[in-house]
Amino acid sequence: MGWLISGLPAGKVKSIDMAKKLMIGVVTSDKMDKTRRVEIGRLVKHPKYGKFIRRRTICHAHDELNDSHLGDTVEIIECRPKSKMKCWDLMRVVSRSKQVDLSALRSGVLSGGDSNSDEAGGSESS
Repeated sequence: MGWLISGLPAGKVKSIDMAKKLMIGVVTSDKMDKTRRVEIGRLVKHPKYGKFIRRRTICHAHDELNDSHLGDTVEIIECRPKSKMKCWDLMRVVSRSKQVDLSALRSGVLSGGDSNSDEAGGSESS
């Protein structure tokens, strides 16, 4: 719900929704189903020494389609509370992560490497 505006003709009541916060952050955990842990970094100037210090805000966002993954940069928008910790919705994935899953890569190389090495080894011995 939003604020109600009175003073309009009878039966014409209009509600105005409050502006929702929009943030951009990095997914730091995608282990939960339809939930992402998003970290939003910021720089804060130290009050006495003037050095800039890195601070972070942790938000739990709802990802209905499980579209984002670890390391992705995402845009989230404020929403009504969906659970104890979730009050953000995933709007879109801004950029995908460039990280490579080493375990999947190794298993693919090993399974592919074994068959190729057997064929190569057989041709060398003949």
